Amino acid sequence: MTPQQRRDWITSRLDPIEHYNPSLADPVRSDFDLNPGLTFDNPHALRPAAVLVGLVEREDGLTVLLTRRSDTMRSHTGQIAFPGGRCDPGETPWVTALREAQEEVGLDPRFVTLSGLLHGYQTVTGFHVTPVIGFIDPAAEFVASPAEVADVFETPFDFLMDPTNHERQHRVTPSGERRNFYAMPWNDRFIWGATAGMLRALYERLHDECTDQIPG
Repeated sequence: MTPQQRRDWITSRLDPIEHYNPSLADPVRSDFDLNPGLTFDNPHALRPAAVLVGLVEREDGLTVLLTRRSDTMRSHTGQIAFPGGRCDPGETPWVTALREAQEEVGLDPRFVTLSGLLHGYQTVTGFHVTPVIGFIDPAAEFVASPAEVADVFETPFDFLMDPTNHERQHRVTPSGERRNFYAMPWNDRFIWGATAGMLRALYERLHDECTDQIPG
């Protein structure tokens, strides 16, 4: 299978950018999928955000661009995340994703070919996140913004799309509640929470029972 064939196969299973629904009313995945007893108090107060799920086209296969958040950040300190953030007024998710990727890891948008979108992902912190999938030219260079990003790294796409690596773990909150979440530990990186949830959503989109099996 050629890189172009693989790119076309992935793209064919995503939502086209031109079909984006800005109302935030599209079906969502969320932090609550594994926690059915929890609900978001006011879904109308969700704040739009976007992330770039960047697939780097390396010679030995696709990798996924990820970051470790700076230890000085006020929230989600040190966690693994996609480049991304809150949408500015009037911004589309793909504009937000590309802007944030440039600000956080120095990714020049000229090296990104946008492929499509996943349905929104609702976080327990009150964001409606649209994952934007894009293919990144391997000639791109990454430079972490120290104010936001402690490290930039890549994880093999095939590892993240292997369901045997999708662990279900839990933590107990200070209030005594049990919170379940997906985790995908890779080497010394602990990929979990919303990031792992969005990767799981991508896996399920690509491997939907109604679609063909992924070509070899």
